[in-house]
Amino acid sequence: MATWLAMRARWRWEGRRGSAMMISVNVKVRDGLWAAGALLLALVTLVAPLGRPVHWWLIVASAVWAAALVPISARYPRWAIVLTAPLNAVNNLLAIAPTSLVIFRAARSMRSQVQLWALIGVTAVLQAAFGALHAWRAGDSWFEYLFGTGFTVVFLLIFPAVSGALVGRRKPLTQVLMERNDYLEHARLLTASTARSDTRAHIASEMHDMLSHRLRQLTAHAGALEQSAAEQAPELREQVELIRKTSAVAMDELREILGVLGTIEASEDAGTRADVERLVAASAAAGVSVVLTWTGDDLADADARLRRAVHRVVREALTNVHKHAPSAQTRVTVLVAERVLVEVVNGPSGEPRGGGTRRGLIGLEERVELVGGSFSAGLNARGFRVAADLPAHPVVPEETGAAGAVTEAPPPITAEILTVPRVVGSGCLATLSVVPALGTAFVLLIVAIFSRAEMSRQEFDAFQVSVAHEEEVTETFGFGVPSDNAGCFRYPARAEPGRDFELCFDKKGVLSTKKELAR
Repeated sequence: MATWLAMRARWRWEGRRGSAMMISVNVKVRDGLWAAGALLLALVTLVAPLGRPVHWWLIVASAVWAAALVPISARYPRWAIVLTAPLNAVNNLLAIAPTSLVIFRAARSMRSQVQLWALIGVTAVLQAAFGALHAWRAGDSWFEYLFGTGFTVVFLLIFPAVSGALVGRRKPLTQVLMERNDYLEHARLLTASTARSDTRAHIASEMHDMLSHRLRQLTAHAGALEQSAAEQAPELREQVELIRKTSAVAMDELREILGVLGTIEASEDAGTRADVERLVAASAAAGVSVVLTWTGDDLADADARLRRAVHRVVREALTNVHKHAPSAQTRVTVLVAERVLVEVVNGPSGEPRGGGTRRGLIGLEERVELVGGSFSAGLNARGFRVAADLPAHPVVPEETGAAGAVTEAPPPITAEILTVPRVVGSGCLATLSVVPALGTAFVLLIVAIFSRAEMSRQEFDAFQVSVAHEEEVTETFGFGVPSDNAGCFRYPARAEPGRDFELCFDKKGVLSTKKELAR
């Protein structure tokens, strides 16, 4: 047995370790895919440059730098955000586009919103500073600088940060909702189980109080009839003995099937003086020596819960007398005042019977406590005493409810986790999660259309009139600024501040004229 338990524990440990290893592998694969995506996005500049030309080694270095930041962005998000700043030194949009992936993953992993937006602010300032440096070198206007910097800050920095923050809030929110769902399911199962258990217990209590009482009376009557038949009709003795034994067997079988809960309404006069007198008279007719002492007013106008409790106490106590001390002197006392005292005392019996299961007394105690009373049962100097002290006006609810009460506290849902902005944000998650990609694509489109790449004098001289095509120029330098002449575009001269190169194309896209202009 010990060996089997040890093997089972080892299997469980190995299973948990295997699950942890699988999760670790999945995380590494995911990080690798993110890094590969960032690397490829940055290397696109080598084959399809957008914006100002950049040295190939600078593009490769920025691509490797961005790819290296992707895996660490989830573990060290603060450092990852800060280390994206050097990528802005590359004056090419595709080269710095992977920063949106790094910002997104870092924002998703950070818990402190204050720290996140403080770092985003610092990064935005550094990005604006690099943009100002590039604009000064290229001779761009203030409008062009502000427009370009604003677009890159919004789409490559702010939108990825917002999306990552919302995605990061989704995980704890989902976990809390799953815990809440598990609790509700557990509560539902617990409620159903409690209801079934209580129903079986109450049915058992009612069967014990009502059916058991009648069977005890039947057994007592059969015993008396057996003695009379032995003297007056010996030929009926066997049949009478069979009746007594059958009733005893029925009583034993009843004990075996006693079960669980349900409320059975007692008669309208249950617990009144007339009802108690009937119970006493029925026991006396079965051969029990019992007397009743009732002091105080009748309980006909009393609370129904109180009357049912009085009825149950007297009936259960007399049933026990029939069962355990049928020949004992028994006294039933009911005292009605500010409180109601019910007492049933039987003396020692000359014919002791076997002990019971005390199930009836346990159910009786629960019934008395249900109306706010106290219950006691046990031996004393006079014999066996059953007593209940009941309030004249019960204040507890009449029924506890078939479903029962779930007392377990629900899992805590702290205001820090389940706030209105996060709930609303989780609903917009599907839309905002694609904002970085859409924003990056939009910025690339804008730059591809309106980029003003610098053109060196050697490159300008290399374009031959009536030979060069417009596609050759736009693939490398993008679309220049439209000039006053139709079909003409101006490109800033590299290393020659204040001068532009103008290229004009005919309707077929062939270079028709080119000239150098002062800005």
